[in-house]
Amino acid sequence: MGSGETGEGAVVREAALRAAAAAPGVRAAGGEAVDAALCTAATLLRDRAEDLLAANGTDVEAAERGGMAAGLLDRLRLTPERLAEMATQLEVLADTPEPPRQREVRTLPTGERVFERRVPVGVIGAVFEARPNVTVDVASQVLKARSAAVLRTGSAALGSARALVELAIAPALAQHGIPDGAVQLVPTPGHAGADALVGLPDLVPLVVVRGSGEVTRRLSALGAAAGTRVLAHADGGGVLYLDVSAAEADVERLVHDSTDRLGVCNRLNLLLVDRRGYDRLWPVARRALEARGLTPSLPPHDHRLGHEWALDAGAEAHVTVAPVDGPEHAATLAVGETSGLAATVCATDEAAATAFIDAYTGTGVFWNVTTRLLDGYKLLGLPETGINVDRTPGPRGPVTYLDLGLRQFVVLPPME
Repeated sequence: MGSGETGEGAVVREAALRAAAAAPGVRAAGGEAVDAALCTAATLLRDRAEDLLAANGTDVEAAERGGMAAGLLDRLRLTPERLAEMATQLEVLADTPEPPRQREVRTLPTGERVFERRVPVGVIGAVFEARPNVTVDVASQVLKARSAAVLRTGSAALGSARALVELAIAPALAQHGIPDGAVQLVPTPGHAGADALVGLPDLVPLVVVRGSGEVTRRLSALGAAAGTRVLAHADGGGVLYLDVSAAEADVERLVHDSTDRLGVCNRLNLLLVDRRGYDRLWPVARRALEARGLTPSLPPHDHRLGHEWALDAGAEAHVTVAPVDGPEHAATLAVGETSGLAATVCATDEAAATAFIDAYTGTGVFWNVTTRLLDGYKLLGLPETGINVDRTPGPRGPVTYLDLGLRQFVVLPPME
């Protein structure tokens, strides 16, 4: 694409150019200024909560009129509690000590000293669902990594995202000497904006993509063709395996704790029950599902076992149930039939739990703990850009600012 671009492509390029112009100022400002800006943004989220909630309310009302499903509405909606949590997470991120920018690797036999240094990417793009808190999560992580951001959110959340950037993030940056253009929001709806963002490798070499598997795979392919590195956060769906040794109280607790929100990727999606304990365990799990208002999808299934209910608009209140033949079989199904996001083994038998953990090769595995804990803030104490489930080397699991830098080698002459 070039200067002849029109429409959304031209809008995205202009946003990328503004971010690129601001990126050196972010790098030069240093850690103290960025952390101070994050704290100020947190204060502004609290001070301007009424205006921010009003902007979000307008988005939610429009989405309701348009027939948006309950699970997606839950993601879109901001509440005073969620806004307060966003502010707290900004302060936690600001207070997080950074690792040394440079570490010594070795001294060569000839005396030269080898160092490894972290350097900023420059500009990082992000494409994500209509979920306002992600605007703040991603922007803060990119800034903490000393880069500028170009954000493209789902059209339903555009008003909320604009309010968050204009009322909290941009003024906080300006107050601390950081170019307020360091966080750019693509101002127009439509998929063409996402397509354009992954097609600008010279301006935006890295793009974080969140959303359904179909969307992220398409954008990953477009990015690869253009030469852009796409870090995809796609399919989810938590798995719970009930071993024959599972305690009934643990079964009830884990089903309950794993289904508190149905529109999130790490919720209970697939329930696997050991055949040897099926008659004892399934009634307990069924009662826990019914208490949450959930409908089990029982065999024979007319969908694949890993079908992600969180993305099935209007059918989110389902959990797939299937019998299995022990921990190894359960782990094999959990990996083969789902994205490999997260799985829990419910067991009192340590050998069975260990067998499941050793056989499961997904991103996160838990013993008698809900998969809802697979979250950057809950696990690492840091907000995240998303959860990466790649089965190749690279950032995997919750991705934070620590994963958004470049490795550079510095070689210095021998000390005299």
